[in-house]
Amino acid sequence: MKSVVIGNKSVGGDGKLFVMAGPCVIENPDRCLLIGREMKRICNKLGLTYIFKASFDKANRSSYNSFRGPGLKEGMRILGDIKKELQIPVVSDIHSIEQIEPAAEVLDVLQIPAFLCRQTDLIYAAAQTGKAVNVKKGQFMAPGDMKNVVGKIEEAGNTNIILTERGFSLGYNNLVVDMRSFPIMRSYGYPVVFDATHSVQLPGGSGTKSSGQRQFIGNLARAATGSGIDGVFMEVHDNPKEALCDGPNMLYLTQVEAVLQDMIAINEIVKKSVETDKE
Repeated sequence: MKSVVIGNKSVGGDGKLFVMAGPCVIENPDRCLLIGREMKRICNKLGLTYIFKASFDKANRSSYNSFRGPGLKEGMRILGDIKKELQIPVVSDIHSIEQIEPAAEVLDVLQIPAFLCRQTDLIYAAAQTGKAVNVKKGQFMAPGDMKNVVGKIEEAGNTNIILTERGFSLGYNNLVVDMRSFPIMRSYGYPVVFDATHSVQLPGGSGTKSSGQRQFIGNLARAATGSGIDGVFMEVHDNPKEALCDGPNMLYLTQVEAVLQDMIAINEIVKKSVETDKE
């Protein structure tokens, strides 16, 4: 398993979990800083590497009138301030080739959204920056299909690759997680992350916006850890009911530590099982 360089940190390949977490979208600088500071405290306490996440633009909203965020220029300013203030790496989605250069000046991880995971030019251009690239597996993609995505990034000379599972469409407005996805994607030699909060999303489930089932986040996070993952992606909020995007499937900040503690305990068991299997 190759490790991935994120800023001045290295994740994956060492058996320890890492965490990408933050609000779905940048609502305002103060709230982002509050959430980032608390997540850093929790992860430091638990001995986990933490990467702050928030979207500067939610380009794939259900409705034209949905809140999208502050945009590229202001979003990069806010993420840059958080990175400097909290001394942590940051990750955000990119949606077009034009966004890559200015985003790469700030971001430590360029994230390819699930709906864009087959866009060759976007993936290749992101890989050419040399930054870590996190590709979310599309809701329409089999885990085996992600080997081709890995090949596109490697073709650009980049091996700082992360793959993220975020559920597969099952009928209308519903997602399921195939636990086989984790060992399959890990077999390509790069860290695999579980998106524990988007996986409980009900896409378009509220008509003009998505709904979600927050109560199952912990269940799926524990199961994914038992299936072998390297990191977890979570959208978290101090008050999801006030959130301007994806509130129903965001985890309360007050619930995060308990979920991560369970994941750490399960990960220790998984590591011992792997070592036993090798004997």
